[in-house]
Amino acid sequence: MLIFMQLKTQLYIDGKWIDGVSTMPVTDPSDESVIAYVQVASDKECAQAVDAAAKAFKTWSKTAPRIRAEILRKAFEIMTSESDRLAEIISKENGKVLSDAKGEILYASEFFRWFAEEAVRINGEFRMAPAGDKRILVTKQPIGVSLLITPWNFPAAMATRKIGPALAAGCTVILKPAGETPLTAIAIVEILERAGVPAGVVNLILPVPSGPAIAKILKDPRIVNLSFTGSTEVGRVLLKEAAERVIRTSMELGGNAPFLVLADANVDDAVSGAMLAKMRNGGAACTAANRFYVAKEIAEEFTTKLANAMAALKMAAGTSNGAQLGASVSAKERNKIAELVDTSVSSGAQIKTGGKTPAGQGAFYPATVLTVKSDNPILENEIFGPVAPIVVTASDEEAIELANATELGLISYVYSADLKRAIKVAESLESGMVAINKGVISDPAAPFGGVKQSGLGREGGFAGIEEFLETKYIGVEI
Repeated sequence: MLIFMQLKTQLYIDGKWIDGVSTMPVTDPSDESVIAYVQVASDKECAQAVDAAAKAFKTWSKTAPRIRAEILRKAFEIMTSESDRLAEIISKENGKVLSDAKGEILYASEFFRWFAEEAVRINGEFRMAPAGDKRILVTKQPIGVSLLITPWNFPAAMATRKIGPALAAGCTVILKPAGETPLTAIAIVEILERAGVPAGVVNLILPVPSGPAIAKILKDPRIVNLSFTGSTEVGRVLLKEAAERVIRTSMELGGNAPFLVLADANVDDAVSGAMLAKMRNGGAACTAANRFYVAKEIAEEFTTKLANAMAALKMAAGTSNGAQLGASVSAKERNKIAELVDTSVSSGAQIKTGGKTPAGQGAFYPATVLTVKSDNPILENEIFGPVAPIVVTASDEEAIELANATELGLISYVYSADLKRAIKVAESLESGMVAINKGVISDPAAPFGGVKQSGLGREGGFAGIEEFLETKYIGVEI
């Protein structure tokens, strides 16, 4: 536990680590022990953070892109060199197994490297108007002070995916991490401090309760941008609050990802992909496969093999040797998963493996496979846990229709031996991303985001930095 005794637990405002109005505990969900107490921000500290970010924006927005890039590159190097330490922090406060935590740190650090490279490549235009009466000059400028709100399931990656492009663009930020996993965010901010981020450019607050504090911050005229990752329900509330001042928003919201296994798919490959798509992060991912639609020709084989693979996973505390499935982030979250399964079973689902909350301490829920009818209520919910409901389909057309029967559209998965067939299906799916014959496609170099009620805007890729830039047109008489 020495790592947690050395970790900072304060707020970070205007380049200083400060105390708040009180403290709150951070617990290890595998045994419910308290691993640290972190400082809680009052309205006073939140206002100080806005003041600091607004003041720093005046100079940071004019800082040379190369300097901004070098700071982000340095942060990337520190994160990768300290990945084991950071992974342990994530595993302890989040519950996920160390292998998932280590993977998250490496993924998270790449956003700093990618946007370090993008910082020096912000483009513009200079061309003659069609009428020949002027030159059209188009430039990109940092939008301003940005409020970043991140969830508990990927506490490192969701922070760097927002901080990276914001700083690269020349914006200053106020980071509000999830109360369940603040230690990871604090560690990342401390790394940015070591990397040379000037005072006020990055600020970290932890208000409790967070809703009223965020509402007040959004009323401040100096806040011009909001980037949020979390549930669709909370996203709707924030969109309403942001609308009062027409604040620019980017929203990465919920998912209900369909996983389509077509009749010609290689079953073993599909099972391997399903284990990645479903079980990465213990299923607590907006990109997690949530509904499995499997062709009748191979449904029995797929179900048996997936159930066997899920049943073989070792469930234990995330930091335990050989652990493959850790605890949920809290007993409350675990109980939500259990309730969804129980309701599904009472509605006719058949349990192929798992399905019962284990006795004893810790927020654990076993890897579970269910076979369900297409109208089972579990298919309407983002499970956010290690549960795979399987529906047998009669055709590609039926699978597509069922896959699209949701208000959400973040990511879909398609398995087929015929690439032409898979692409045809992919183009018919209503989601912002589609993985073909792969269980994971998230990449800092690719645009991440959804359609319908899964969000607005894109993070990562060439599009990610645009969320923190304003386009300005200047007409020039020549």
